[in-house]
Amino acid sequence: MKITRQKHAKKNMGFYKHNFQFREPFQVLVDGTFCHAALRNKIQIREQLPGYLGGATQLCTTRCILKELESLGKALYGAKLIAQSFQVRSCSHHKDPVSGSACLLSMVEEGNPHHFFVATQDQDLANKVKKKAGVPLLFIIQNTMVLDKPSPKSLAFVQTLQTSQLVPEHQKQSIVQLKEKEGLAKIEGEKRRKRKRAGGPNPLSCLKKKKKTQESQKPAEKKKRRRKRIRVKTEAVLSTQKNEKE
Repeated sequence: MKITRQKHAKKNMGFYKHNFQFREPFQVLVDGTFCHAALRNKIQIREQLPGYLGGATQLCTTRCILKELESLGKALYGAKLIAQSFQVRSCSHHKDPVSGSACLLSMVEEGNPHHFFVATQDQDLANKVKKKAGVPLLFIIQNTMVLDKPSPKSLAFVQTLQTSQLVPEHQKQSIVQLKEKEGLAKIEGEKRRKRKRAGGPNPLSCLKKKKKTQESQKPAEKKKRRRKRIRVKTEAVLSTQKNEKE
């Protein structure tokens, strides 16, 4: 199960890397529900998440999330301590704090320009995140962290880019790199080489040319033989004339 889970994570990470330009260190926005689930299931987020995502990570939170955890009291005291160890990303709610879910949604607005992951156990927040293209979603299930598969919104966004031929140059390069990794570029190169070989000279045409050369040589030989016969006749005539004179 661990191997298959790692394969799915690698596949999903490849999708976000090549279509939405996610790069290391991966920035993960973590809310209080995710911290509480990690504490309850004895998951070390800082130690385990980089290995699962296949690269360096930066665990982040916001002031709104920290204030929300403080307001919930002792029940989420452990989750608050975990969240306080993360980097704090500035949000637009300095004077008027909002709920943690509303704050996280505002951080991934306008196409998620900072390439944030969202780590949450809030199902309502997860459904809203899935409606935004290019926002990876992390959650905890059966004592393990799971990277959700790309949402239909993300898949549709990539498909429209490809069909409308509006793919940027850096995405075209990533597609070429993918082909090289999968070995598709080699197969295409072999097909092109085979086509060039098929367009070579026809061996039958070479044989016809040889026959023509042989036929052109035959009359030359006949001419030489005729010249020899004429010479023999002239020599015989001359000899007879000499004999008559004598």
